Amino acid sequence: MDDSTGRDQHGKLRRLLESRDARAESEDPARHFASDEWMSLRLAEHKTEERNERLAGIREALGRRSIVLIGLMGAGKTAVGRRLANRLELPFIDADTEIEVAAGQSISEIFAEHGEAYFRQGERKVIARLLEGGPQVLATGGGAYMNADTRGCIKVHGISVWLKAELRVLLKRVGRRDNRPLLASGEPDTVMKKLMAERYPVYAEADVTVESRDVPHDVMVTAVIDALAAKLGCKKEQAKVRGCKKV
Repeated sequence: MDDSTGRDQHGKLRRLLESRDARAESEDPARHFASDEWMSLRLAEHKTEERNERLAGIREALGRRSIVLIGLMGAGKTAVGRRLANRLELPFIDADTEIEVAAGQSISEIFAEHGEAYFRQGERKVIARLLEGGPQVLATGGGAYMNADTRGCIKVHGISVWLKAELRVLLKRVGRRDNRPLLASGEPDTVMKKLMAERYPVYAEADVTVESRDVPHDVMVTAVIDALAAKLGCKKEQAKVRGCKKV
């Protein structure tokens, strides 16, 4: 048998095998399913790896700085903050809780017995102390960022994130709780509008602003992470390169 005949027979055999495999696949849907499932698992693994790399990049870029959440009552600072800390594998601290522990009183009791000025003074001291213990996710009270000294301290020791919410969203949320001292002074709608007018121009000085929407908390956490990654230079295409630029 000459070489050309051998090549022809080899080619026929290869085509027969390919045809058989194609028929087997078409006759066996499970093989298609297994292949698709494997591809889906690989894509999921890739996305998880990419996400973890980006989170690690944010932590590295933070260094000893804290992520400080600011915004009006009802903006979601505590709920989002807890989940954000969990996602980033950082401690979560609620400044209001720390103030209550330090004072041995609830915030409502401090307001009632000593007044707002006294509370703000203690708040400033507690936040300054907490910021020395970063990195962490720190949720602050609605009025904390209004203090110039506190803003300066956050600028040095943290990255500020303003959870900016519309009045409708805020009213829906604050109506669920009755431990808001500032709301005791009048109608919630009127009080919240006044606070928004006073505080939003100052909140706008924050390093990052994220719209606080009426969506699941995990959606908000992802939005905050995206905003932080953009601010710190940890974009998706840079995720695999540790050491995002520091700002």
